[in-house]
Amino acid sequence: MNNNSRFHENPYLFSFMPMFYMVWADAILTPSEILKIRELVDNQLWVTEEDRAFLLGKLDPKTPPSPDELKSWLVEIRRAAGSLSADMKKSLVDIGIELARLNARNQDDKTLDEARAPLTDIEEALGIISHEAAFHLRSQDRVAQTQSTRSSSSFEIDQMTSILEGEESEVIKRVKTIISDPEFIYFPKQDVDEYREQVFTWCKYLADQGFGSMAYPKAYGGGDSIRDYFAIMETLSYHDLSLVIKFGVQFGLWGMSVYFLGTEKHHKAYLKRIGALELPGCFAMTETGHGSNVKGIETTATYDHESASFVINTPHEAAGKEYIGNAAVHGKMATVFAKLIIGDTDYGVNAFVVPLRDDHGHELPGVRIADCGHKMGLNGVDNGRIWFDQVRIPKDNMLDRFASVDSSGQFTSPIASDNRRFFTMLGTLVGGRIGIPRSGLSALKSGLTIAIRYGDQRRQFGPENGAEVPILNYRTHQRRLMPLLAESYALHFALKHLTQRFLDRTDDDMQEIEAMAAGLKAYATWATTRGLQECREACGGKGYLSENRLDRLKNDTDVYTTFEGDNTVLMQLVAKSRLSEFKKEFADINLFGIINYVASQAKTSLTELNPIITRNTDPEHLLDLDFHKSAFEYRERDILTSAARRIKKHLDNGMDSFDAFNQTQYHMVNVGFAYIERIVLTQFQDALKKVSDPQCKSALQKACQLYALSRMEKNKGWYLEHGYMEGAKTKAIRRVINQLCLEMREDAVALVDAFGIPESCLAAPIAMRS
Repeated sequence: MNNNSRFHENPYLFSFMPMFYMVWADAILTPSEILKIRELVDNQLWVTEEDRAFLLGKLDPKTPPSPDELKSWLVEIRRAAGSLSADMKKSLVDIGIELARLNARNQDDKTLDEARAPLTDIEEALGIISHEAAFHLRSQDRVAQTQSTRSSSSFEIDQMTSILEGEESEVIKRVKTIISDPEFIYFPKQDVDEYREQVFTWCKYLADQGFGSMAYPKAYGGGDSIRDYFAIMETLSYHDLSLVIKFGVQFGLWGMSVYFLGTEKHHKAYLKRIGALELPGCFAMTETGHGSNVKGIETTATYDHESASFVINTPHEAAGKEYIGNAAVHGKMATVFAKLIIGDTDYGVNAFVVPLRDDHGHELPGVRIADCGHKMGLNGVDNGRIWFDQVRIPKDNMLDRFASVDSSGQFTSPIASDNRRFFTMLGTLVGGRIGIPRSGLSALKSGLTIAIRYGDQRRQFGPENGAEVPILNYRTHQRRLMPLLAESYALHFALKHLTQRFLDRTDDDMQEIEAMAAGLKAYATWATTRGLQECREACGGKGYLSENRLDRLKNDTDVYTTFEGDNTVLMQLVAKSRLSEFKKEFADINLFGIINYVASQAKTSLTELNPIITRNTDPEHLLDLDFHKSAFEYRERDILTSAARRIKKHLDNGMDSFDAFNQTQYHMVNVGFAYIERIVLTQFQDALKKVSDPQCKSALQKACQLYALSRMEKNKGWYLEHGYMEGAKTKAIRRVINQLCLEMREDAVALVDAFGIPESCLAAPIAMRS
């Protein structure tokens, strides 16, 4: 107690101790603060010269209190705080006066009363927040509101899972059983060759269970269910994404190209063996020199009428097929896209079945294959490059559903236009743009499950002298993950809608379906890439460890933004479709007609832009689903109108249509985003209407509201620029988002558990249940 001897000689000096402790515990005194305190101490008549020197000595930065002295002060302070009422504990000055009172032999209330005002002045001079400082000095029993939030479930998790899985529940359950089997334990090694063989073995297991041929007709050993095929792809994506891509290349791209582009002779010859994985194959469309520009590919298929055969040829190195799955090791045949040449006439891109290897795995004459090598991710898939040197194939190897060569060597097709035939052919393959975003979304769901479970268990920081708090209780953490969780639910229902549209397709609505598929593929895979990065960061250093899976999820899905078309290019295709409305060729658009059409759709009611509405900050209004839908629709209409006007202006000034499109590319991408965001929101709202369980409906409605308001917040600059909202309203939206994030946090663990991801697939220590 030597350090406190002067305090005990004049117990009233204890009234200064809480302030002095706070100064040395949390701060460094500045010269101006020292001068201010010196002045205040000098003006206290009840303080003797010796006491004044003692007090000022405790403020000398050159001789700060020792650690033991500070700890002894804290013991004294907490003793005093323990005898105060709850209200008095909130005042640092009250604690100091109570401390002096407890230590004084002959209490002099007048002296203590006189000390209150200068003590308050000193507290203000130091800038100490009394309420917070008082908490600091209390015993370790502090409980803050941030600590009190706990995970719960306002709904039955199984019921939510049932809503998400819908009529695909049975096949999803079967796939989950398979991938939970010990044979499907994650491949632990780094060896690429072994990894590729393991993935092939997994594919064979799935083929043996009938999953590979699920989309093919029953006549060819299939399950006759494209719906179930998509559900299989989506569910497999909870496991290993190399398996998903290998599966998709073999049974989707290779098998479906034969099914959709071929005719009965091809179905009989190949489908059963493809579905059983007896005939591994490839989908050889992309070329090194042309990438997304499929119409520009340079591989040729020249018809030789005398031998009734086609000669497949790669004219130069850059025309080689690039990044072809299954090509480097396992592929025996491929659907090859090439320009059909008959005589001197180019009949555009068509598809041909071309053998690559014999039964012993050796390349056939004229076929050259190179391994693409180690990749950023998906190293269980054997991507390769393929070149053809005058490879001759039979005439029947042309996939001739949309075009063929007749017995006289003449080109025939039920579709006269090369362009229309080309887009019709590609339209039948739109399933790839459904499977990839569904797969990516499953990866995002896995990442969110890992990050949210970890955030619910990981404790960090907390109120002074209180217990540490789960990081998911912090608003910044909620702001990182809750909007992503809401977006994942929104995308789930949007992709289910797209799948149903594809299954119910007719020729009349194929253009809209293709645009929706292109846009959702881009939007969802961008969300996956962005979301998984956020999940990784939200898990801190643990997220960087391979054992917690986030590295594989990130790396394996990164290329999803390129698969099935580069996302930026796809968004421009969406915009082009939206502008053309009824025509496929941008060059043929009657822009005057489009302007009139769009303008007629863009009439905004007086109510929508009424100043009262643009300023309305009432939470009930901001949470209203009709308000959300109107805001999204208005933005879509306005951006579409603006883009059309820009193009028309360029054309009116004599600009070539290609240049006009190039000049407005940035606006075109925004057209695509606005359209897809409206589709996603609309489908989430429509799905809500079909939910009968009140608890699930309530949880889903919060997610729907959060998705809508988060997108509005992201686009608030646009809404402000266009007078649809005023600043007070966008600020109010931020407040409502914060509240929704807090409310969703309580259900967050239950919401990710409702995804039903097998525990063996999560396989991340930080995602294990507590």
